[in-house]
Amino acid sequence: MMLNTPALTPGTLFARETLWQSWLDVEAALSEVQAEMGVIPESAAQGIRDAARLDVIGIEALEADIQVTHAPILSLTRLLARTAGEAGAYVHWGATTQNVMQTGRILLVREADREIRKALAGVLTRFSDLADTHADTLMAGRTNRQHALPITFGFKVAGWIEELTRSVDRLDGGARRLFALPFGGAVGAMHAFGAEGRELNRRLAARLGLRELLVPGRTNNDLFADYVVQLSLLAMTVERIASELYLLMSQEIGEISERLDHGTVGSSTMPHKINPKYVVRVLADTAELRGLAAPAMETGRSSHEGDSATNQLLGSILDRAIPLAWDMARRFEGLIARIEVNAPVMARNANLTGGAIATERLMMMLAPMIGRAEAHDLVHHAIENHSEEQCSVADALRNDSTVLAHLSDAQIADALDPTGYCGDSSSIARDAAIAGRRTAERL
Repeated sequence: MMLNTPALTPGTLFARETLWQSWLDVEAALSEVQAEMGVIPESAAQGIRDAARLDVIGIEALEADIQVTHAPILSLTRLLARTAGEAGAYVHWGATTQNVMQTGRILLVREADREIRKALAGVLTRFSDLADTHADTLMAGRTNRQHALPITFGFKVAGWIEELTRSVDRLDGGARRLFALPFGGAVGAMHAFGAEGRELNRRLAARLGLRELLVPGRTNNDLFADYVVQLSLLAMTVERIASELYLLMSQEIGEISERLDHGTVGSSTMPHKINPKYVVRVLADTAELRGLAAPAMETGRSSHEGDSATNQLLGSILDRAIPLAWDMARRFEGLIARIEVNAPVMARNANLTGGAIATERLMMMLAPMIGRAEAHDLVHHAIENHSEEQCSVADALRNDSTVLAHLSDAQIADALDPTGYCGDSSSIARDAAIAGRRTAERL
């Protein structure tokens, strides 16, 4: 079902007029299904559909009525009934406030979900291109923020692709569970519809493109909380990637930069500064969105068959979380589109340790001859005891009689070349690129 709302943005997604129109859309769809089933006259459904627009019932009139009733759905259905003429007698037939409010919100969340997925598809496409292009681009692998082993930048991006794909999988699950019809009348058992209640629910769900709930009650807040938690986990992944990019942008590392437009200024007082602009906004969004997971779970503690207190909290959290997630996804896509890779600096940094970054390879060459533990200690002590001012790592190992007893100078030099010790980095990067594009196409 297409909503009658104008083009949505994160800022207008849950705006007053947008919500009101989504409720009108639900009322119109309900009347059409009821007319098909003979619950109300066919002419009534057409009259309700024609009147179910904000510009028809009047925004100012609706606002004024809500100020009196403090019951938005009552005011909305009252004006809709008045505007629809004779058909108005069948408006909101057997429905209750929360049925309409929650269904309207779900339809709007689904619109945002589509846009979030589009942005993630763009990110995964760009990541896949980076993984392919830089499958063989040497860089230092780092653990505990220290040089560990040589990798390629494509391999690093492969890890981002796979983690982001897991986030998409989790979002899929949350969306599948959330996009269900919470329409069950006053308490969820379809009292006002007699024997036709469950069939009405089935048909209305199909018309709105939602799945059915066996118990379409008013306290299924866990579905909303679940979805917000999935968005928070997505924010965690985005934050991890963006934080790493931010660190790699630091001047002392310089392996990554943002492509900034001409005229961008970094500081009002320091003329030399060109600060990162895009990554910092993404990081701010992710921190805020992550923080909404805990309050979202508070909304699941509703009581009995209806609880306005938790519903008020839920509305507040959704108003913040869904537009924020949409903004975060768009900004993340914009950031990744501007990422530039400085391959020469990556290679330079990978060689900062003078070959020490690849000494695991040398150790594994010695291991069959003297044992792995002894080989580890031998290489470790040779590096530990050498002075960079006096000799290189390679020279320190060449000066060790035990090493020389088993390996030639050429073998030592070859072992310490980081370009020859990147493991499966290249093949993993290329496989991840294929997987990333596959997920992007599905999104």
